[in-house]
Amino acid sequence: QVQLVESGGGLVQAGGSLRLSCASSGLSRYGVGWFRQAPGKEREFLAHITAKATNLGYADSVKGRFRISRDNRKNMVELQMNSLKPEDTAVYYCAARLWGVFSPDANDYTDWGPGTQVTVSS
Repeated sequence: QVQLVESGGGLVQAGGSLRLSCASSGLSRYGVGWFRQAPGKEREFLAHITAKATNLGYADSVKGRFRISRDNRKNMVELQMNSLKPEDTAVYYCAARLWGVFSPDANDYTDWGPGTQVTVSS
């Protein structure tokens, strides 16, 4: 089991960038996904990376703007977010599944972080 902690959220102007981090001991054995949830909306899949970084996947809404990566020496997964828009405002979560293959389904993930707020001003 992992205990995920997200960091890097904050307030940014439209067009700006943020880098989110997700860290936990033992994370190198887990596939990790990033999700977000805006007020009044369902949780949305953003990106996923397998444990060995052999497979990556993105939602169409963020493809070309967001990039997921990991450093297993540091037990960390990052989400680089560029060209941010006001509609990207949400709480961002990382989630993990042991040796998990790619999945955009939140129900497939067993461990979740508490989330970090991202606010994009217009």
